[in-house]
Amino acid sequence: MTSFITASTAENLKNSHNTQRLKLISGTSNPTLAKEIASYIGIEDVPLVSKRFADGELYVQIQQSIRGCDVFLIQPTCAPVNDSLMELMIMVDACKRASARQVTAVIPYYGYARADRKTAGRESITAKLTANLLVSSGVDRVLAMDLHSAQIQGYFDIPCDHIYGSPVLVDYLSTKNLSDVVVVSPDVGGVARARAFAKQMKGAPLAIIDKRRSAHNIAESLTVIGDVSNKTAILIDDMIDTGGTICAGAQLLRKEGAKRVIACASHAVFSPPAYTRLSAKDLFEEVVVTNSIPVPRDQLFSQLKVLSVANMLGEAIWRIHEESSISSMFR
Repeated sequence: MTSFITASTAENLKNSHNTQRLKLISGTSNPTLAKEIASYIGIEDVPLVSKRFADGELYVQIQQSIRGCDVFLIQPTCAPVNDSLMELMIMVDACKRASARQVTAVIPYYGYARADRKTAGRESITAKLTANLLVSSGVDRVLAMDLHSAQIQGYFDIPCDHIYGSPVLVDYLSTKNLSDVVVVSPDVGGVARARAFAKQMKGAPLAIIDKRRSAHNIAESLTVIGDVSNKTAILIDDMIDTGGTICAGAQLLRKEGAKRVIACASHAVFSPPAYTRLSAKDLFEEVVVTNSIPVPRDQLFSQLKVLSVANMLGEAIWRIHEESSISSMFR
């Protein structure tokens, strides 16, 4: 439970009568997270039928009246990404046709975010395309967590609230009484994220790994900018996909004399061969992620620690419903 969310806050929500017009609906991507959020707010999630026709087409039906309600659709667009995204848009359309007052897409993990600009000719900017699709489907606002780049907020022509999983990670790390901490960005593009994380870690020093990527999902780490010798290195990134970047970074930190290496990320994408890489002996002391994406049982390993962001998302949902500040959660 993060520092800005207390048990009394949750209890106050449960005792409130203002949740009658607040409805939570979960897609099939992460129903466990949705149930945790509903439990924090103190309501039941709305039952939903989601099934497929023989040719793979998705069918969605909401099983309860949502007329005039504030509806929050909880659906990370994780693997299978195309199905998750399509199901979310069908859910939005169903809610609009059921006369919902406002539909908010709660997207703990925003897929297609890595192509957020053109780096070569004839490329698609899929982060913008996905935003256009969601807006066209009829969604009124978006609540996203740890977008791959902050500029994606500007791709939406509707309100987009952006929250961060770092308070949950920082709260957990603070319980471990770590000494001589240095926060490490695995690449130059993540420096702003690492700097903000280091500030939350009581002003810990910052180091940067100079990385060059020869192809998608193939990274070569070259050198460390900063002092990591005999220190506890915390590698921070927004996601771990195949694990190539963060594992190459950890290997380099070990060579540079880091006594402990801990990996932290909000989104556990964990595409093969992430499991093999991350669970390697004597590489990471711990790999800390959130449950924005469900981690299958066969992807669990001894160094992995999964933290829940349900309370934080639940608090953000409540504040949107009550039309109060979300940014004050992170001050």
